[in-house]
Formats: sequence, structure tokens, C-alpha cells
Amino acid sequence: MTATSLLTSLLPLVADLSRELPEGERYRRLLGALRALLPCDAAALLRLDGDCLVPLAVDGLSTDTLGRRFRINEHPRFEALLANSQPTRFATDSDLPDPYDGLVEGLDEHLEVHDCMGCPLFVDERPWGLLTLDSLDPERFEPIDLSALQAFASLAAATVSAAERIERLALRAEDEHHRAEVYRQASGQQHRDMVGQSKAHKRLVEEIKLVGGSDLTVLITGETGVGKELVAQAIHAASNRADQPLISLNCAALPDTLVESELFGHVRGAFTGAMNDRRGKFELADGGTLFLDEVGELSLTVQAKLLRVLQSGQLQRLGSDKEHRVDVRLIAATNRDLADEVRNGRYRADFYHRLSVYPLQVPALRDRGRDVLLLAGFFLEQNRSRMGLGSLRLTSDAQAALLAYDWPGNVRELEHLIGRSALKALGHCKVRPKILSLSAEDLDLPRAASDNAPIAIAAPAQPEIMTGDLRQAMENYQRQIISACLERHQHNWASAARELGLDRANLGRMAKRLGLK
Repeated sequence: MTATSLLTSLLPLVADLSRELPEGERYRRLLGALRALLPCDAAALLRLDGDCLVPLAVDGLSTDTLGRRFRINEHPRFEALLANSQPTRFATDSDLPDPYDGLVEGLDEHLEVHDCMGCPLFVDERPWGLLTLDSLDPERFEPIDLSALQAFASLAAATVSAAERIERLALRAEDEHHRAEVYRQASGQQHRDMVGQSKAHKRLVEEIKLVGGSDLTVLITGETGVGKELVAQAIHAASNRADQPLISLNCAALPDTLVESELFGHVRGAFTGAMNDRRGKFELADGGTLFLDEVGELSLTVQAKLLRVLQSGQLQRLGSDKEHRVDVRLIAATNRDLADEVRNGRYRADFYHRLSVYPLQVPALRDRGRDVLLLAGFFLEQNRSRMGLGSLRLTSDAQAALLAYDWPGNVRELEHLIGRSALKALGHCKVRPKILSLSAEDLDLPRAASDNAPIAIAAPAQPEIMTGDLRQAMENYQRQIISACLERHQHNWASAARELGLDRANLGRMAKRLGLK
């Protein structure tokens, strides 16, 4: 490689340093220049985030790679690259597993990467991440002078530094990491990334940043399974209370008789079984954030008592006359239309308006486009690690099936689908594979949903003529539909709910009301 060709490849990047570009576009240009300089089948830029490497841009690798989080101690090649300050080229016969095996774009066969090299990036003399290059040709990188990769890595580090200055990430990274760590220790909850690149997801993230810095009460709405609790955690982490606890309570998981005790606490003897004084969730969250999930399930009585606490900041434990003052930021979540509940007299208008100071709608997965592949990559990597596999990937038909499906259960349904499909696919293997590919057949998604067409539900061959009471006739028809659907799915309630377009819990409640359960 001549000095002229090296200079020709680097000049566009030097020009980009002085331009305002979106972070993603800047990194894509970086990898494009790298592949022009050092021809390869795939290249990736990964940022070091604690004990993980997070892909920021890939070229030549499957889209779901961007959703993966590679734990360094599970990938010895990444460990080796980070341990050497200079570029590293692995021997073609190296027995170290390659993290990208099976992830090269456009290949459904189980082809493994045969030639691999990479280089760490340093920003302000600290390790920042990695540049990696991979080839399916075992001798592709043999004639390459590693000094060319080193020169490119130096400019890549400058590109990264410029991007971080533009986004003001460098000034906040250390502080936010510290705050997030304290938050996780205080709340006892495991941090989970918010994965996505769609416009809908980016708008949500921007709103989280906007409202996070305030003390406004937030009402998070959205369908079941969209990740409302994750959004609440992100709001807390972006707030000035991030170093204080985030306390959560699922309002639907407790009967009315226990909700008050959980929220406000009680004193000894307040009721049968109250053997000791006990602080409630409000007192535990003092100085921090209280997250009330399924807030639409609260009774009118509890709503009235909560309203008083939100207005005055004062509460009384059950059985006590003593006032306690608390400083708590409230975040609530529901999948119900509370405005409609207010109109129908099932919810207090004053409490609803107190909750919805800042309403925040979480988009459904079907409205997030190709984010489904990034999220799938995140869950694939989790399951790959849990199952001890070298690689867990999606075939092209599986990716197409994920993109076509309507996702009535949203992100939670995707998470469960990936875990279930991986386990079943592994169970069908006579010999434990190094690379496990999930096909559309393994995912077993309903075909009608993939066409975005309404599912035709078989009606009785000779439907009886409905007469008399309309409500009774409707309930009889609902019983017939649900019973027929359960028969088709061998009484698998989750599959039946999916076909009917209902949440599993909602189907259970409806069946109970109709006397089917």
C-alpha cells in the first residue's frame, strides 16, 4: 500500500472533522473509508462500555449486530485486541472463537470468519473501543502492513473525539456513569439499554431527556409489553435524583386491602398481621422517584388518598395520626385510556390531571420499523451467552418474518419469542452446534399476522339466530369464538390471545367473566 493511497483514503475523513454530521453518519463514513483502504468483507466500530463492547456502526454485518452487547470476558478475541495497544492480526488457524461467526451480511450458510484483525482506539489516552476487520478469505490480510491500520486508527480516534465533543458526551460520560451506577445499587435493579434507531424511538429518547431534568409528574402510556418500566428507569436516570432510589410498585399485583399499606406504610397493630411498624413505598422513595405501574388499576378510594399526598407531600401510616413529609417524584404507567375511564366515572378526574402533568406515549413495536432487528440482536446475544453458544443468528427469512409481523405483545413478545425459539432450535440439534441459526420456521409466527391482514376466525357451521337480549347474545358469540380458538391451539392461552389480538391477561379476564375459566 502506497502513501498516496493511504492519503487518498484519509483525506475525506479529515474534511469530515470540521463538519457537523449526525453521529451515525460520521461513523458510517469512517467504516466506508476503512473498507476502501483495507478491503474486507465486514468492518465494525465498537465502543467500550464497562465490561461490554457496544457496536456503533457496522458495514458488511447483519443489522441485528447493532443491537448486541458483547461481554468482553465471553469473547477472547476482543480481550486480545483490547490488551494490545497496537493492531493485532489473528492467525488463520487460531482456535479463538470469532464473535462475528455467522453474522456476515447476506450469507445464510454457516460460514465462519477466517481472517480477522483489529485495533483499539484511544481517546485522551484512555481506551475507548475497537475497530475490527473480518474476511471470509483466510489470506486476505496477509499482505497488509499493520502500520496502515494504526494510522487509520489514529484518525478514527480523532473522528470519535470530534463526534463526542459535538454531542457533548465527553463532558458528561463519567458523571452519568457514576450516577447510573449509584442508581442501580440504590434501586437494586439491573440496567437495561434502550435499543433502537427509528424516528419514533429517537423522539421518545429526546422526550425522556427533556422531562428527565425536571421534577414533573410523568404518565407513561402505551400498549402492554412496550417497555414502560424501562422508560421510567431512563427518566429517573436522567433526573437530578439519579443517585437516589427508584422504588417501584405494581398496582395490579396487590388487592385494595394491601395497596394502602404498601404505599403509605403502617404501624404495629394497624390490622391483623401488622406485627411491626413498616415504612411504605413513599417513605422508601423519599428524595428519589416512585414508579407506580398499572396505575389504572387503583380503586377510587386509594386514588383520593394518593391525591392528598401528591398535593401536600404529607402522608400518614395506616393506624397512625402522625404526619410524615416526603419529597418524591412520581412516575406512573398504564395501558388503559384513563381519559376514557374518567368520562365513564371509573377514575377521578382530579387524580388523572395530577398524574398526567407530562404524558409520554411509548410507541408500539410495529411502529418502530427495523428496530425489531436491533432488539432481536440484543435478545439473541443475551440468549447466546445464557446458552453457551458460539453464535446465535437469524436467517434472512427469519429477519423478514420479524419485520412483517404485527407484534401485538410488543417488545416483551419479541423477547420471549427469541428465548423460546432458540431453546427449541437447540433441542432439535443432535450435535451441539457452534453456530445456531433461527429460521422463520423456528420462530413459528402466525402467518396471517405477517400479512398484516385480519385473522379469519371460523364461525360455527350453522350459527344460531340470535334473539332477545343483545348483551346476552354478544356474550354467547364471544364464548363461541374464544372456545373455538382455544380448541385450535390445544388450550394454549398465549397462542389463542395472539390469534385474537388480545393481551394474555385481558383474554384471561374476559374468559373468567364469560364463565370459561
